[in-house]
Amino acid sequence: MELNNVKGAVGADAGVDVDVLICGAGPTGLVLAMDLARRGVPALLVEKSDRLFPGSRGKGLQPRTQEVLHDFGILETVRAAGSEYPRMLSWEGPDGRTRGREWDMMERSEPTEQTPYANGLLIGQSHFQALLHDRLRALGGEVVFDAELTGLDQAADTVTARFADGREVRARYLVAADGGRSTVRRLLGVAMNGESVDPKPMLVADVVVAPDAFVDEDNWHVWAGASGGAVVLCPLPGAPRLFQLVAQYEDVDAVPDATPEGVRKLVATRTPVAADEITEVVWASEFRPRAALAERFRVGRVFLAGDAAHVHSPAGAQGLNTSVQDVYNLGWKLGQVLRHGAPAALLDTYEQERQPVAADVLGISTRLHRQALLGGDSQRGNVVKQLGIGYRGGPLSSGAAGALEAGDRAPDGILPEGRLFDLFGGPHFTLLAIATEAPPLANEQVRVHTLNAYETYGRGLFLVRPDGYIGWAGETDRGLSDYLARCGAGGAGR
Repeated sequence: MELNNVKGAVGADAGVDVDVLICGAGPTGLVLAMDLARRGVPALLVEKSDRLFPGSRGKGLQPRTQEVLHDFGILETVRAAGSEYPRMLSWEGPDGRTRGREWDMMERSEPTEQTPYANGLLIGQSHFQALLHDRLRALGGEVVFDAELTGLDQAADTVTARFADGREVRARYLVAADGGRSTVRRLLGVAMNGESVDPKPMLVADVVVAPDAFVDEDNWHVWAGASGGAVVLCPLPGAPRLFQLVAQYEDVDAVPDATPEGVRKLVATRTPVAADEITEVVWASEFRPRAALAERFRVGRVFLAGDAAHVHSPAGAQGLNTSVQDVYNLGWKLGQVLRHGAPAALLDTYEQERQPVAADVLGISTRLHRQALLGGDSQRGNVVKQLGIGYRGGPLSSGAAGALEAGDRAPDGILPEGRLFDLFGGPHFTLLAIATEAPPLANEQVRVHTLNAYETYGRGLFLVRPDGYIGWAGETDRGLSDYLARCGAGGAGR
């Protein structure tokens, strides 16, 4: 697809080329494009580069993100392409060849009926993006590459985006998913408030290691005491002998060499792997760990999501996961406003709900980084799994019933046929009547299920939002009609 063919491709109304323009085709933009596609919302996903990002800045999908992927129907594919996190293995001695202790970086848990995905999943970002791209194309979407945004203007009802080659696209809304150095954020003049997590630079790269080299693919290899700074090599599933290399520098003034030759030299200097045993450097980049939060997540008809809104330390695998959940929150709200006539004020709740979450998660990743700088052996606890994130007391959380309160994550459960997550899957709302009578409800957007008593929920009515959180709960249906109306989902009950 080309930008000058946008209107015919997406079928938007006269006066705009597309309902939603998404800038940036990383995991954040791809997931939002997928969500809007299944909702029938015309969207255009553009990417500055000529291809999807080739490397693995991130490599971990936390349990809550896996639940999101279950909703999209692609979790089985993603899990088949990934693996469990390997055990950390430290190497010691003057030559780095003395086998040390082993430990789990991520605390392991057993799956339960309520939490079927209990542990993190290891998959390189580039591989994950390719699977998301495949799913987007299956839904009828596509990415427009070589589309560099250079300017934007807002009017009362539209956003006009200008591109480097002179083309323009008019959209009802624009979502910035263009990363930590977001062009959109810069054009809006939105500040990022934050701090340096560690003043020393780091280097990250995806490298292919020769089959007969020192490292195997069974462990996450750590040289914590390497001269010049700690180094780790983590095997990435999906390609033979592909590893993510992360190296820390002890010198604050060091200038990492991210060229293939520089990467090979670093590995050979700090580990027993020889330079010529790095058969390919797929991608490499240097950075300084930083934590920062955008002052605003919305300016008029433009939204910031993912790294454009919050930048994390790599510790705890939080950045990519928080980003995916940003747009999981935003996607259904855009769908309700654009397709179902929900009040535009519904979109205000995106910033109100997600900015506090991002601030909390930034605190977690920063604390983990400072507790155990790269190469340390501190185990990541369950807090990084993001299952405890919720919106209690938020603008779209109303009521309580049984064991749960509005704003809580809606737990899974086993049914005589299937499971609760299967009932939730899709772009609809779900009303659970548990051990009580369901109210009469003629509403295509809400699927009603009457279930037997389930201790995890308790007795009551529970309205599950399209993003898997309980939006409204009560012992009777009083207030349900008003809540649904706020969300553009019609009315019901009293």
